[in-house]
Amino acid sequence: MLDVLKSIISKGNTLLWSYVLIFLLITLGLYFTTSLKFPQFRFFFEMFKLLKSGRKSSKDEAGSGVSSFQAFCISVASHVGTGNLAGVAIAVSIGGPGAVFWMWVIALVGAGSSFVENTLAQVYKVKDENGYRGGPAYYMEKALGNRNLGILFSILITVAFGLVFNSVQANTITFAFEEAFGISRSLGGIILGIFTAIVIFGGIKRIARVTEIIVPIMAVGYVLVAFFVILKNIDEIPSIFNLIFSGAFGLKQVAGGGIGATIMMGIKRGLFSNEAGMGSAPNAAATAEVSHPVKQGLIQVFGVFVDTLLICSSTAFVVLLSGAYQNEGLTGIQLTQAALSSQVGPWANTFIAVCIFMFAFSSILGNYYYGESNIEFLNGKKMWLTIFRIAVIGMVFWGSCSSIAIVWDMADLFMGMMALINLLVIAKLSKIVSKVLKDYIKQKKEGKDPIFNADKIEGLENCECWGTDKKKAS
Repeated sequence: MLDVLKSIISKGNTLLWSYVLIFLLITLGLYFTTSLKFPQFRFFFEMFKLLKSGRKSSKDEAGSGVSSFQAFCISVASHVGTGNLAGVAIAVSIGGPGAVFWMWVIALVGAGSSFVENTLAQVYKVKDENGYRGGPAYYMEKALGNRNLGILFSILITVAFGLVFNSVQANTITFAFEEAFGISRSLGGIILGIFTAIVIFGGIKRIARVTEIIVPIMAVGYVLVAFFVILKNIDEIPSIFNLIFSGAFGLKQVAGGGIGATIMMGIKRGLFSNEAGMGSAPNAAATAEVSHPVKQGLIQVFGVFVDTLLICSSTAFVVLLSGAYQNEGLTGIQLTQAALSSQVGPWANTFIAVCIFMFAFSSILGNYYYGESNIEFLNGKKMWLTIFRIAVIGMVFWGSCSSIAIVWDMADLFMGMMALINLLVIAKLSKIVSKVLKDYIKQKKEGKDPIFNADKIEGLENCECWGTDKKKAS
């Protein structure tokens, strides 16, 4: 029976991830990018301004809801995980240096999908006692009038992100600490479970405060070490770029039949890492207190760039500069460790272990919140939220001590179905985003700090947080 289940899950994942989703993500990403006139490029510098103002509001308005910067950190916390260290190394070892180029391409294209889904999450968010919540389930109900589809999506994301992926992240943390410091996985699981409980029982505001601290530290710290490696090998950078571009388009790869593997590994790594279009990040984006939905849509696009163009690229350059990717038998996190150790010394193993903890623990918090938001969509009673929190802590402990290959594969299948539903929905709702973006641009041209009023957008309904009484936000 187990073999049959494994076969079904394997075939489902192959169909979704190797054919259907890659086609949809690329096609719709290009469609959103062109139809909205390249918002991820046009407003690139605007993103920095919005992020800076969002950071300021998180300090100055401690009594208010979640700031735009905190919402950004929650989503980055979720999709910046161990895959940024291990997954990129796998892509380079299997697909070669050219995979890095295709990873960049898919981030730039996928940013269009990210803008659409996160803007929609803001448009259709709802108010609760802690501030705001929303996401795909909410815009499926409010924009499409289809609560049943929202329920299906909520179940998929809660199981995949809230429970299963968290067990996998916990597994990675305890394994790394056992290898680096000799801490038993069971003891590591207990400690990790306690840390998780302390944060998640504090609700969205505590999660926001913790991720606001962890995310900048982990991202900046890792990138700085990678930057040191790059500076140390600055003379080799032109040859590394040559490796990347020749690997992406080279005749040698085409003649050898390896170009397909190169493109596929780069695209998969980019998609799995930044999650653009999958419907996960909008759950965090909806919590932000902003004056216009487009503001948070642009901030979340910046999250895609941070994930893939900055952090994934850091890993890629370290691996390529070291040459360790050419060693047989090295892949995943072991390859990243070997590559960094060859450049900075044996302390790299300890540094990677600490990075894994910060990347994976922040992912646990971000993933948990995605589940919380959707549990509240399914049933607003606090009893169910408490049960979910206990289940998350249980999965963290179980994942810390277990072998979970089949569970990981099942989570991939659930995430694939979740992404399929979300992509089809945002394709249908993209015209709404177009109207909202035009409103933002119009106000900017008039020299205003854009403030959104849904009543002024023709055909826009069920936007309970954006009526005429909506106060100006940060």
